[in-house]
Amino acid sequence: MLTKMISRIVLFVLCSLLVMGSGLYPLHMAHAKGFPKATWLWNTEQIKTQANDIVSFTSANGVNQIYLQINIDIPVSYYKAFIRLAATKGITVDALNGAPSWALTSERNQITKFINWVEDYQSHSLASEQFHGLHMDIEPHLLPQWKTNLNSVIEQWQKSVIYLTQEAKRLNMPIAADIPFWLSNYKATNDNITLSRFMITAYDSITIMSYRDTAAAIYSVAERELEEARFLGKPAFAAVETKSSNEGNFITFYEEGAKYMNEQLNLLSGLAKAQDAFAGVAIHDYDGWRAFSGR
Repeated sequence: MLTKMISRIVLFVLCSLLVMGSGLYPLHMAHAKGFPKATWLWNTEQIKTQANDIVSFTSANGVNQIYLQINIDIPVSYYKAFIRLAATKGITVDALNGAPSWALTSERNQITKFINWVEDYQSHSLASEQFHGLHMDIEPHLLPQWKTNLNSVIEQWQKSVIYLTQEAKRLNMPIAADIPFWLSNYKATNDNITLSRFMITAYDSITIMSYRDTAAAIYSVAERELEEARFLGKPAFAAVETKSSNEGNFITFYEEGAKYMNEQLNLLSGLAKAQDAFAGVAIHDYDGWRAFSGR
């Protein structure tokens, strides 16, 4: 059953490419003017008291898209006001959510709860207050089962992604996801394609977690998934890190600061122009970026 569903998804995408050059996320939008930028905003409480500061900072730094984590304890009025404010600066807001365990079918209720919240929110909001799309951050490689029962985790993850993308289609919302650059090293269950190709096929857009601190290194680790995205006609963001990392200084721009990061991102844009799939840069995350913005 899973193999048939995957095949249908692949066939649909390939057929679509014959009649259209772009989807819900325009494939060539990176080439219009410079390169678009996105950022994650995980601390949703900030939209209650710091909305103006957030929008001013992101706008001044060329951000076009904010991935805003959904906290259902925050009254919807704050989301509505924030989205309206962001729109005045040409910034769209995506509903961000996810957890490593969301890959498991046993946690399907968490996905359903999120989808139901978004559906209710959208149905009770003006067009100017609605989320642009859904943005998923599901990283099952952080689960202990990734090491002990890998095949099962991958199969469950694929089923969860199929469920998510079907629900997004029902809501008529584009859906994107964060994926690690090394996902192409794994095979999808019951199919002769890489796991990254399965994910890129299923989602409307991807953000490659290409966390490195030089343009050349970022492009190098992202290149394979950018190629897969190009083949499938899907836009792909290359993502960078701004927070301190215990994996090594080469992972993040934390030590170098904003000025150096901006220089490298400009270089990256030049390198990535050869890739039609390159949609821009995503900076993880707002808090880290803001903290070192003076350097």
